[in-house]
Amino acid sequence: MAMGTQSVFEIANIVTREKAYEVIDYSLTGGKVRSSLGTTVFTEVANEAALADTWMICGVVAPLDVKHRAEEVEFITHAARTGRRVAGLCTGAFALGDAGLLEGRRVTTHWAFANHLRTRCPGAQVEDDRIFIVDGSIWTSAGLTAAMDLALAMVEKDLGHEVASSVAHVLVMNYRRSGGQSQHSEMLRLGAKSDRIQAALDYARRNLAQALTVDDLARTVHLSPRQFSRVFQMETGRSPKKAIEQLRLEEARNMIERGRYPLEIIARETGFRDRKHLREVFVRGYGIAPQVLRRERRAGSRTTGSTADSTGDTGEHCVVAD
Repeated sequence: MAMGTQSVFEIANIVTREKAYEVIDYSLTGGKVRSSLGTTVFTEVANEAALADTWMICGVVAPLDVKHRAEEVEFITHAARTGRRVAGLCTGAFALGDAGLLEGRRVTTHWAFANHLRTRCPGAQVEDDRIFIVDGSIWTSAGLTAAMDLALAMVEKDLGHEVASSVAHVLVMNYRRSGGQSQHSEMLRLGAKSDRIQAALDYARRNLAQALTVDDLARTVHLSPRQFSRVFQMETGRSPKKAIEQLRLEEARNMIERGRYPLEIIARETGFRDRKHLREVFVRGYGIAPQVLRRERRAGSRTTGSTADSTGDTGEHCVVAD
């Protein structure tokens, strides 16, 4: 999955009709490297002569069984010193930690290994419920598909929102998840078992600004309101009303953490009556007011600084194949 992030940069080149990115795979030995899936990746030798704008370190399936060799740590240190940014994809964060790059930084990794990363890197602030985190020149992502969100965020940083949106559209990504979004989305928690209920949830998420009554949802999947409510409760363990409220809350939180819109607009776009109604439900759901969350996120951004100038300069974006 980490290797799949290369598609994001490939499509960015297609969208911009220029070679904004050159992607090269590296390993310490060079030549053929076998992935966890069993496919072969052809790599160049990673040494001090290897220079890149961005280094992306792949994770491994069982990071607790891997002890990074001195030459690996030395190269990652070289990459951080000479490159603009370094990313640890999924459990690739362990490699960055072993190289001492996570000390004093906010980081994330796959939720299943977050506690292990805390133990291995006690000086890092591990946040196990984030899609990806950017702290200065160090980028880390949660497991598997979250690496795609991180790569897309890099494109947005380099080439702008419009290009990133076009890339997501070509890749058929529903939407670019913000870094602050939970690894455990409300759609996954609801766990619809049938295509009908999943379709109703998808419809609800796409139309949160609308009223979304039970009648509306039932109509989209050709069920009576009574039958829909019964099946929905049976599959998700929640009433349609409660589930929709949670979807609204999750999207409102994502918009607040991205920090781009006034609360009045966020309330309207996510289906709350007004700013006051949003605040009431938000405090009840998260135990914190929207304004407080926004201030905390902004304070965190000022503390960690920005990752890079959005110049869109051509650079080599390289993946180290572990």
